[in-house]
Amino acid sequence: MRIFQLIFAAGLMLIGLSVQAEVSEEEFNELKAQYADLAEKVDGKSDISWADRIAISGDFRFRYENIEEEGEHGRHRSRIRARTAIKASMPNVEIGIGLGTGGNDPVSSNVTLGEGGSSKDIRLDLAYASWMGLSNTVVTLGKFKNPLIRVGGNGLLWDADWRPEGMTAGWGNEHFFGTAIGSWLEGDSKKGSEYFWGLQGGVKGELIGTSFTAGVSFFDMGTAGAKSAFGDVDDFFGNSFTCTDMVTPDDCTYNVNYEEIEVFAEAATKIAGQTVKFFADFVRNQDAKENDTGWALGIKVGKVKDLGQWAVGYLYQDLEADAVLGLVTDSDFGGGGTDSRGHKISVAYGMNKSSALKATYFINENNVASGNPRDFDRLQLDIQFKFK
Repeated sequence: MRIFQLIFAAGLMLIGLSVQAEVSEEEFNELKAQYADLAEKVDGKSDISWADRIAISGDFRFRYENIEEEGEHGRHRSRIRARTAIKASMPNVEIGIGLGTGGNDPVSSNVTLGEGGSSKDIRLDLAYASWMGLSNTVVTLGKFKNPLIRVGGNGLLWDADWRPEGMTAGWGNEHFFGTAIGSWLEGDSKKGSEYFWGLQGGVKGELIGTSFTAGVSFFDMGTAGAKSAFGDVDDFFGNSFTCTDMVTPDDCTYNVNYEEIEVFAEAATKIAGQTVKFFADFVRNQDAKENDTGWALGIKVGKVKDLGQWAVGYLYQDLEADAVLGLVTDSDFGGGGTDSRGHKISVAYGMNKSSALKATYFINENNVASGNPRDFDRLQLDIQFKFK
């Protein structure tokens, strides 16, 4: 809008020069004053318009972490995560671009402090366009937040930081919902394209003061014979694999596809004035002949929305080696990936409407499929801030 104002001003000045002999100086000054008033109004309307269409949000987290794994030296570290996103809303369309700290890890935006105060990496976290031209329907292309339901916020199938890259379409009303998704694990045929698709659907509602959500999902990942999409050649994040040379290693590929059927449910109610949420998640890989099942049960009490509010949570999870694709599952539980089981305990305290303190303790075992499980304990102490 500013460019048009400048053009308009230039035009007025040219007109003024050409007609100055025909109008008085007083009339010309009045004309300029009228332009200034118009420009101010136009500028104000432009600002209001953009304020209505643009939204900025973000979060920052500082974390202290201590890890104790059987057979390894104890480890402690301090980490940060910072993310920001800008969204532009237009008729039936939303465009979003976001940046976040971290490297190229698909399930973590954390960076570890140190290296003498070195600069930290910032990467593209979001880049998407959403179309909402049909009733109760959203179609999204690009790199976007995971639209799939994760009951209780648990990471049995998907880590909270994972951003799908591809296309998704979702529909929902008061009682029913459905989501279709297709995402690239590797989009370059030179490296061996890997693509997966999935469907999720279910019901939601309220009964006798209890809200509930329940549904089923199916995901098809044709990974058998494919190389790992991220990390070293033998990084399969708990999934079974084979290498032509296990010593080097060399030419390593997945043993099975991940044809996952998921069943999930969540219920929330009030007990003694506190919000209480129960959730359950179950998944089985139809292509694996063993180590094919994962499940989680959990409870959360309270919500942290303001100063002095508390919330506590408990989860038990058992995720066998080939139940789900290890690359995109929770990166914290059991050290990340699959082939782990155990407990997760958390407590949070609200500092105000946009910040909170949180402690999370994992008491896990990993390397379970080998028959020689190892103890894995992780303590996380967080201070979190959000803005929007």
